[in-house]
Amino acid sequence: MAPRVWLVLYAEEGACPVLEWFREFPERVYAKGVDRVERLAELGHELRRPEADYLGEGIYELRWRYQSVNYRLLYCFHGREAVVLSHGLTKEDRIPPREMDLAIRRKAAFQKNPEAHAHEEAL
Repeated sequence: MAPRVWLVLYAEEGACPVLEWFREFPERVYAKGVDRVERLAELGHELRRPEADYLGEGIYELRWRYQSVNYRLLYCFHGREAVVLSHGLTKEDRIPPREMDLAIRRKAAFQKNPEAHAHEEAL
């Protein structure tokens, strides 16, 4: 079955912060994160809580938990693409405002020039 959406990682000035963040994970955390990203590609807009949620302003969060740590990716949709904009982990129930602001800024930059902000390498 073909994915409903294509995953795109946000890049800026040749760096891909989400990919760098993923590379730091222990094996089990990495595997759970990749599984969650694959579910996003498979289900797209239909992915719901507890795996994903809409935060507002076109920004969604993708979640997974390992032990007592909540891992989150912030993303948006751009046509048939799910664009991963920001990342973070927290033990809190809310996304820090600075992460939401960063995701909103990156979303605008991506929409203005997708080619300049699309990272080619997969997770």
